[in-house]
Amino acid sequence: MSTAPRDFLTPDALSMLLAIEETGSFAAAARQRGLVPSALTYRVRQIEDALDVLLFDRSSRQAKPTDAGKELLREAKRLIQDVDALANRVKRVATGWESVFTVAVDSVIARSVVMELCESFLALSPPTRLRIRYETLSGTLATLQSGQSDLALGVFLPAGIHSELRREPLGQLSFVYAVAPHHPLATAVEPLSDSVIQQYRAVAVADSVPRGAGLTIGLLGGQDVLTVPDMSTKLEAQLRGLGGGFLPKSLARPYLESGRLVAKKVSQVTSISQLEFAWRQTHGQSEGHALSWWLSQLKQDRTKQALLQPHYRV
Repeated sequence: MSTAPRDFLTPDALSMLLAIEETGSFAAAARQRGLVPSALTYRVRQIEDALDVLLFDRSSRQAKPTDAGKELLREAKRLIQDVDALANRVKRVATGWESVFTVAVDSVIARSVVMELCESFLALSPPTRLRIRYETLSGTLATLQSGQSDLALGVFLPAGIHSELRREPLGQLSFVYAVAPHHPLATAVEPLSDSVIQQYRAVAVADSVPRGAGLTIGLLGGQDVLTVPDMSTKLEAQLRGLGGGFLPKSLARPYLESGRLVAKKVSQVTSISQLEFAWRQTHGQSEGHALSWWLSQLKQDRTKQALLQPHYRV
């Protein structure tokens, strides 16, 4: 019987190893995979014997990957993504429908409108599994570049971006600097200078890009920062007076009108972002039916306008 490592490093085996990393224990991973713990442990030992390495440190209650295990797990994630992408391409070639279609949505996009689009799409009863993932700043574009999404809403694409990415304008998003009425800056003399703003905490949305520093917008050097995961949390933090910062005008408007937020003029130019939607288009390949449907919706002016009118109940 062959004992070559490739005989054991199957997609199922790699998924099992990733389950151990995700759950933190062999027993929990076995439950997730529908296996008895002894069977899962045996399969892991087979892989370790084939590779002649120890993949998990079993000296504590948690199964912690060794350095060799971490390297294998990193590559396992990439390989499984490649297998999924291959299956997706084969399915699309056979039927014209993607087996899975993933939409990355930036945090400035109106999620309720995205859900309305999902509702309309699923009403077609397509043979496509739909996935929505929420990202922020450069993390939205990164999912498209890495192949983790097929369509991205609310991205800024600089010139010379990846040749397989196509894009169209979504619209402009204007921002306003706002604070709660009980925040010290609410009564400060306008326009607020950078030196004045720098004295107070800023509320910033974390860039969801998995590696690197990512983007920061409207922050000053040396300024205290409260970092939050998405735009709805940023809005709530500013309503509570936990800091100041720029918010999309469309999002801030009802709170400015009710007095729960105060708009302040600032010395720096208020940013206006030109947002786009982008998708992957491999040369020589036709669009899948799911992508075609989404693009047809996004090219409608009323859809574009609605997507740039986020509103969160806070």
